Amino acid sequence: MAKQKMLKVTWIKSCIGYNKKQALIIEALGLKKLNQSKLLPDNESIRGSLHHVAHLVKVEEVK
Repeated sequence: MAKQKMLKVTWIKSCIGYNKKQALIIEALGLKKLNQSKLLPDNESIRGSLHHVAHLVKVEEVK
């Protein structure tokens, strides 16, 4: 079985002043503090969520 690709997502910009929905997406991704990083699976639902908050996070592919 092949290894699943992972994404390293780092929250780099505050949600203050943005739509409440974007803050909820950040929370749903498991990010609680600014500059926190999480490893998330690379799938369509995660990519869709990241598309909505692309201006607030930094995304790197991890092999």
